[in-house]
Amino acid sequence: MTLANTIRENKAVYTVAGVGDLAYEKIREVQIDKYREQVAETVGKYRGEVRETVDKYRGEVLQTVEKYRGEVRENVGKIEVKDLPGAAVSYATHFGTRAVELIDELAERGKKVVHREAVEVAEITERPAP
Repeated sequence: MTLANTIRENKAVYTVAGVGDLAYEKIREVQIDKYREQVAETVGKYRGEVRETVDKYRGEVLQTVEKYRGEVRENVGKIEVKDLPGAAVSYATHFGTRAVELIDELAERGKKVVHREAVEVAEITERPAP
């Protein structure tokens, strides 16, 4: 197997290509420069209203936080230590499964990018010289 084939069949290469393609897509969607001035105007327009709203609800938020803080203290006392290892294993397994799924999705995306680029290069090299 040649080095080029080894690289083309490497899941890590596909994953990196998929990450790059996804990043490129998201950057194109955002187009920050196009909307920067509009965002600055909007922020300036609503800054005062946001401050007033924050001040208005600050007391309510503090009361709610205190309420839930008390509930959390009560519930922590109810947790049984014997259940913690099983919960930890469950969370770790779920995280691991999701990580593998994400890597597989990115690798599949990258595989399409790598093969698309390979076809374009092949088309260019097969063209007759002028």
